[in-house]
Formats: sequence, structure tokens, C-alpha cells
Amino acid sequence: MRNKLAWVDEEIAALKDAGLYNQIRTLGSPQGAWLDVDGENVLNFCSNNYLGLADHPRLVAAAKEAMDKYGVGPGAVRTIAGTMDLHIELDKRLANFKGVDSAISFQSGFSANLAVIPALVGKEDVIFSDRLNHASIIDGCRLSRAKIIAYEHGDSADLERVLQKDRKDYRRALAVTDGVFSMDGDIAPLDEIYAVTKNHSAILMVDDAHGEGVMGKGGRGIVDHFGLHGKVDVEIGTMSKAFGVMGGVAAGNAKVVEWLHQRGRPFLFSSAMTVPDVAACLAAIDLMEESTELVDKLWENADFFKAEMRNLGFDTGNSVTPIVPVMLGEAPLAQEFSRGLFSAGVFGMAIGFPTVPKGAARIRVMISAAHSKEDLEKGLEVFTSVGRKLGVLN
Repeated sequence: MRNKLAWVDEEIAALKDAGLYNQIRTLGSPQGAWLDVDGENVLNFCSNNYLGLADHPRLVAAAKEAMDKYGVGPGAVRTIAGTMDLHIELDKRLANFKGVDSAISFQSGFSANLAVIPALVGKEDVIFSDRLNHASIIDGCRLSRAKIIAYEHGDSADLERVLQKDRKDYRRALAVTDGVFSMDGDIAPLDEIYAVTKNHSAILMVDDAHGEGVMGKGGRGIVDHFGLHGKVDVEIGTMSKAFGVMGGVAAGNAKVVEWLHQRGRPFLFSSAMTVPDVAACLAAIDLMEESTELVDKLWENADFFKAEMRNLGFDTGNSVTPIVPVMLGEAPLAQEFSRGLFSAGVFGMAIGFPTVPKGAARIRVMISAAHSKEDLEKGLEVFTSVGRKLGVLN
């Protein structure tokens, strides 16, 4: 009899043959500009630690102090015995930071999307989703059982076309987009999307995971960037990137947040954020509200690095954010390029299918406020050397 899991070996072998098998590296140090990766000290171009807060002393101290008072785990879901006063404070502080009526925290940004989308629409409804939306949005849409209609990436005219064609056939409609697209570093034309959706009675939702701490005044996000306060029904965010911690948030219309307290399944059926995470998130908000210094440094670093990479002849796509995709095409080349970087002391992982389309493999460089000018110059030097060796540069 054939082994019932033999297909796993076959699929893994196929991934390896196609250059799509993920070799997972191990860190032995805190997140920062430099990391201990598999025992090597390397320049970090991989982490979503935009503001360098993941090992900030104030966040670490806040987490320790909270554990001394509250312990570690919440012990229950929020609706039974897991809501601590720290959770209430975080929800209020997040709402204030985002400039919205109300907010509700979740265990992660992924969980937030899985909570919000099925709570807003069901099998009698329709979702209009950007074709390149994040996997967590896609999974949330599937769980809702609503009809899913994709519109062309970042194309508000195509969104209007499908709304005019299909909106009338469904009870409720949800239009959802990433704010900053994590693989390409481009941003949604949220002002245009709002202008379209308001005429079609469609709930507007944006996933701001890569916009919080990056876009808008002092990192307040994509809605602030476009001046759309009060016009976007719900913003999804994560505290695992610029905040340097862990957790997710849905912020916006108070009615939506109240409904999520009643019908957001990860809120109802999974334990609350842990004590150290909540306390560290509060400390991160303190830092961002006190000064724009870290956000300013992030953009200074990003603008410098992208300009120099383009001058060298690298294709960095359509990025307008600190996400810098170095487009290489085929996955085997991207993996070889990644290995070359690592050998020269730079940690830059290859990204290929299914995370990005076939033929669009890349090294995705994540710039941070933690990088010094010398760090960035070191990275440029190594990218140049590897690029010439592999024939990507002349």
C-alpha cells in the first residue's frame, strides 16, 4: 500500500527542483540593524522592524514591569476573563493614535483580517478585493463565504467598473485593499477608492499593516496620509512591524468595533494578547507620539538607499515606501543572489512564488531607522559585487 503521505515528499522535491523551497534561517540575537543568523553576524535587510523598536530599552522595560504586576498570559479570551485594564488602555490609545472613534486589538494582524471580514459580510454579500491583496485578506474573504470579485491592482477605475456591474446583485458590499503592498512597496490610491465606494454603498476597509509607523504624520498610517479620517470604515493594523512587538488592531467606526466585540471570531475564541506584548505596544505608542524622529530617519534611509540602487542599475519596481524590491525574475537566480549576499555578510532573503507571481522573484530589502549610513553603504557595496558576479549588473 502506498504511504498516505508520500505526496508530501514529492511536492517538497518539486519545490527544491524549482528553486522554491524555503530554507529557514535561525536568529540568535535581538532584532536590529545587524543580526546573528545561523552563527554569522550579518547586516539585516529582512525584518519589518521599520523603526528599530523591537529591542528598544523602553519597550523591554515596559514588558518586564507589566509581567511583574500581571504575570504573562491572559488566561482566557477577552469575552470571559481575559480582558485586563491594559487591553482597554491599548484599545483607547490605538484609537487616539489613529484618530478614529474606536479600536479593538487582536492577537495578530492576520487574526484581525480573519475577524473583521467574515463579521461584515456573508454568503448573501460581495467583496471587491484588490488583485494583489495580502494572504490574510484573501483567507478572510474565503471564510466569509461572500462572493469575491477581484479588481485590477491599484485601479480605482476598474473598481468602479465592477461595482457598477455587480454591486446591485448583493445585500452588502465590502471594498478591501492593502494600504502599502508588502511585496512591491507601492500604495493604494485610497483617495480615489473612497471616492468610488461612497457612491455604491460599499463598506471601505484598508489593511494598513505596512503603513502604520511609516506613512502619515508621525507614522499614523495610510488614512492619515490621504487625509481620509472618518471616511474609511475600518483600518486593519499590526503591531508586529513598525511597533516592534506583536498583535493586531481594527480601528475606525465605533459601530463596526462594537459589532466585532460580538462577532469577531478570533476575539471570541482565542486568548487575548499577552501582557508583555500589550505593555510593549503601549510603550511604542508613547515613543511615536513623543517625536517623529524615528519615522523621519526611516524615510531618510529609504530615500538614500533606493536612489543609490537605481543609480547602480537595479530594478526596484514601483516602490514609493521603505520596502525595496530588487527584481530578479526567476526564483533560482533570486535564491543564488540571496546566498551570495549572505556569504558577503548581508541578510537578504529571496522571495518567489507563491508569495509573488512566477517570474517576479526578488530580494525584498526592508529599510529601518536602525540602519546607519555606513550600514546602507555596506549593503550597496555587497549588492553591487553580487550583482556583477551573477550578471545582473554590467
